[in-house]
Amino acid sequence: MLTKVRYSYKEMARWTRWESLAFTSYATAICTFYVLADHFFFHLPWAPLAVVGTAVAFIIGFQNNAAYGRIWEARKIWGGIVNNSRIWGMKTADMVTPENSNGRYDDQSIKKIRCILVYRHIAWLTALRHSMRQKKKWEVFDKHITNREWSALSHIPERITSLSDDLVMYLSEEELTYVLSKGNKATAILYLQSRHIRKLKEEGALWKFAFLQLENVLGEFFNLQGKSERIKNFPYPRQYATLGHIFVWIFILLFPFATVPEFSEIGKKLAVNFPFAGTYFVWLSIPFCALVAWIFHTMERIGRVGENPFEGSANDVPISTISRAIEIDLRQMLDEDAEEIPGQFPELNDVQM
Repeated sequence: MLTKVRYSYKEMARWTRWESLAFTSYATAICTFYVLADHFFFHLPWAPLAVVGTAVAFIIGFQNNAAYGRIWEARKIWGGIVNNSRIWGMKTADMVTPENSNGRYDDQSIKKIRCILVYRHIAWLTALRHSMRQKKKWEVFDKHITNREWSALSHIPERITSLSDDLVMYLSEEELTYVLSKGNKATAILYLQSRHIRKLKEEGALWKFAFLQLENVLGEFFNLQGKSERIKNFPYPRQYATLGHIFVWIFILLFPFATVPEFSEIGKKLAVNFPFAGTYFVWLSIPFCALVAWIFHTMERIGRVGENPFEGSANDVPISTISRAIEIDLRQMLDEDAEEIPGQFPELNDVQM
């Protein structure tokens, strides 16, 4: 499901390098001050901090489960779009026929109509993916410097070409003007599809049962579009996300105040039999504090970037790739020349978009 094709520990280290540096620097400062102050230092007991850490872990776990649930639901929705798009292509190919048109249509004109219906559906996919990529106020992925680096290295088609440019080849000039004049472009395209197949029914290119079958498929497209819009337009509750972020930082800032003195006490006990190791054991609290802080913060950050599965991050649903794959399938079913069918969007840094 994840759009990141291959996982690399180097990439994770690069993604979190600034936090790692900050946590290490902070722990070093606390430990240095503790040693220079001759162990006279504010000392937090372990028990209360452990309770705080447990509570924070539950909050992070809840956030990550909720974020994964949103990603998985979005992937199922777009999986439904894939299946129903293939059904649409199959039914338009087999149900739109000239048999009952009383000479209004011949085989050549019917073939053209099938092409129009399929191309209009590709236009719907294009409008929907552009809609899902629109920026919302609560989407915070691009606010972090390393996330912006990933975006700059990724190929997000909706940020490269405009919707009107992408729709030109799939809609007539009149239809394009109509669609662009509406607020919800994807919905407008589905209305055009419904009007067209009603006209085909009235002119005999579709018999009534076939018309109902195609209307049912359009109805399913409306349902899937609405479900996708629901995830896009309803954010993960901000009170949970904000409080979780604050609690993680409170825990990270307090953690060295309990860890450094604890390592110092362990060092004193070690010094009885191992003087050298006991003297410098307190400095091991630095990597320990940095590691614990990195784990808590990284898990919270993963949940944060996974809240909105259409932003365009490396772990989002690859709606651009899915849409282009559907287009390739449908146009191949129309027996178009392979050179005329566009290729799949490139995977830059092993990321599908």
